[in-house]
Amino acid sequence: MRNETRGTLELTLAMVLSGTLGIFVVESGAEPFDVVFFRCLFGAVALGAYSLARGYFTGHGFTPRKLGLAALGGVFIVFNWVLLFEAYEATSISFATVVYHTQPFFLVVLGVVLFRERITAAKFGWLGVAFVGLVLVSGIRPGDTASLKGLGLALAAAVLYALSTVVTKRITGVRPHLIALVQVLVGLPLLLPFVDMGGMKGIGAGWAWLVGLGLIHTGLMYVLMYAAYQKLPTAKIAVLAFTYPAVAMFADWAVYGHHIGLVQALGVPLIVLASLRVTLAPAAAPAPRTAAHVPAAASPSATRSA
Repeated sequence: MRNETRGTLELTLAMVLSGTLGIFVVESGAEPFDVVFFRCLFGAVALGAYSLARGYFTGHGFTPRKLGLAALGGVFIVFNWVLLFEAYEATSISFATVVYHTQPFFLVVLGVVLFRERITAAKFGWLGVAFVGLVLVSGIRPGDTASLKGLGLALAAAVLYALSTVVTKRITGVRPHLIALVQVLVGLPLLLPFVDMGGMKGIGAGWAWLVGLGLIHTGLMYVLMYAAYQKLPTAKIAVLAFTYPAVAMFADWAVYGHHIGLVQALGVPLIVLASLRVTLAPAAAPAPRTAAHVPAAASPSATRSA
């Protein structure tokens, strides 16, 4: 099997798994903080075992600075999960997932604000297209507080993921599996004060869904993605990443009967098209005084995975 073909299959499977994440979250019956804590716990076991088996701890490449950046990225990533899972509860998996995929635009904004990158007229125009798509997808009507809350939570989750991407891309010479391991380990002490251990006793079969979130959606899924990234060109990664929201929307309809309306559906291709154009556009040149501090451009995939 050709290397690129194998990478395509690996990333497609990873994105399909990612698209079912919302089902696992909802079916667990646990509160968002509890879900994320145990996702981190079981995910750490999976990533730790895999890294140990592959010998990644030898010559890991971490320095105090890199470890600190990984931990900071972990703070952003775990609270990003909490907000996204809260958005699932407030609205639906479909709605939250589509809004969540505005991450690339927040990366552009962060580049301008934090690193004084220049934004081209074309990219600014695509941001406008994405905004129109977001307005259509939101479909918020006066008094629709649930959708408004879900919109805000999903957007906030996207901002935190973008921040995590900016921080993580400054880490070089360390395997991504180890960076992800540090991030989920950071989530354990960070989220422990918010976990309702008493309430967890009554979730019954929900434990199986939580274990699945850790082993499948944090262990297996990340291993597949990182393996695929090494084999695929950026353009193909960007396109395949949209398998995630497509599967999430289908799963939400198939399992819960949720679907977005006709007007909302018109906004989806606008966000998808604008996201692809922004993601695949050449990186903007930074202002001269800050060029030395600009991180490497985030890969398309880095802005997609939940």
